[in-house]
Amino acid sequence: MSNIHAVVLNCSLKPSNETSNTQALIDESLKIFEKEKVSYEIVRLVDYNIKYGITDDAGEGDEWPEIFNKVKAADILIIGTPLWLREKSSIAALAIERLYGGSSLTNEKGQSIYYNKVGGTVITGNEDGAKNAAKSILYALSHVGFTVPPNVDPYWVGDAGPGDSYIEAGGDEHEFTQNNIETMSYNLIHFARLLKEHPIPAEGNTME
Repeated sequence: MSNIHAVVLNCSLKPSNETSNTQALIDESLKIFEKEKVSYEIVRLVDYNIKYGITDDAGEGDEWPEIFNKVKAADILIIGTPLWLREKSSIAALAIERLYGGSSLTNEKGQSIYYNKVGGTVITGNEDGAKNAAKSILYALSHVGFTVPPNVDPYWVGDAGPGDSYIEAGGDEHEFTQNNIETMSYNLIHFARLLKEHPIPAEGNTME
C-alpha cells in the first residue's frame, strides 16, 4: 500500500534558510518513508504567521488554516522540536494549542477529525529533557484523538551539558538514536496502514 501521507511540523526556532538539527534527524525518518513509498510534506512553522489561540482559524492574517488543512489530509503527523530548558520549543507548544483548537471538529462518523491518524515526535538538543518533552507532545496528540503507536519518540541529546548538536556531533552514526528513528518510522507506517484498512469504529466515541 502506497497511499499513506505524512505531514511533519518542524518546530525549530530557525527559518528554512538556516540549518536545523531537528530537520536533520527528521530526515533520517523520511529516508524510510521514501523506501516504503510514503509521501510526505515538511512544514517549518517559524516561516508562517501563526496567531495564538485555541482555535482552528484566528481570522485575517492567520496562516494556521493552510497548515491545518495539510494535517487534516494526512495519515501521519510528526512534531519535531528542539529542546530548551528541558522543554519543547515555544513553536511546538503553539502548534499543539492550535491543533487542540480543531479537536471539536468531527469526521463523517462524528468522531474527532484526528481519529484514524497516527502521531509521533522527533526531538533534538544538547541537554536533558527529551522524555519530558515527548510525554507532553504524545499525551496531547492522544488526548485530541491521534493514535500513538509504541516507541514513537526518537531523540538525540548528546552528552550531558553544553556541546555539539546533532549534525556537528555526527548523530546520524549514533546507534541508539538511529535505532529509535527506524522504530518510530516503521511503527507509524504500520499503524497508519492498519487504521486506513480498519478504522476505529464510531460506537462509543462520537462527539455528537
